[in-house]
Amino acid sequence: MGGPEVERLIGLLAKLPGFGPRSARRAALRMLQHPDTKMLPLAAALRDAAQAVRPCSLCGNLDSRDPCTICADAGRDRTLICVVEGVGDLWALERAHVHRGLYHVLGGTLSALAGTRPEDLNVTSLLTRVSEGHNSATAQISEVILALGATVDGATTAHWLTDRLRPFGVMISRVGQGVPVGGALDVLDDGTLAAALRGRRAV
Repeated sequence: MGGPEVERLIGLLAKLPGFGPRSARRAALRMLQHPDTKMLPLAAALRDAAQAVRPCSLCGNLDSRDPCTICADAGRDRTLICVVEGVGDLWALERAHVHRGLYHVLGGTLSALAGTRPEDLNVTSLLTRVSEGHNSATAQISEVILALGATVDGATTAHWLTDRLRPFGVMISRVGQGVPVGGALDVLDDGTLAAALRGRRAV
């Protein structure tokens, strides 16, 4: 159709979330028709991001800074930590402007089917952050918000985390109304996310 270079481009695009073979072909065609304005800037941005962006050593967010922009922001409420499954959920909550505290990215949820165990998640550093923050004289952590999806794995993970966080004496809450059963946070609209975070309940 267009040589091995075009086929490779389409194949790589088709692997992206939300893309299939058809949409990958359309995107590839649009870029190839306008290489100077669409393809080359995209290639440069991809290269720069691949070289500069890394997980934040504190929360797990993806950023070119470490600590990330959120963790380094002195204006954030450091008494609140919002625990999310993935970076996409963190970005969704930030986009909705509903949380002004800190975050912690677990990197997944417990799942017997997928074989995801506690040691596969970013849990130890969370417990360390809560322990150190709770014992700090300057910015005590008062609440941990479990902003996990309303799925079986999300609920299982929330219960498991609650048992491990209770000994620290912090308030533990879960996002409330607005998150449909089986729903993932990063696909919800801003209004639904805001309602869910405002409607969180203690566990």
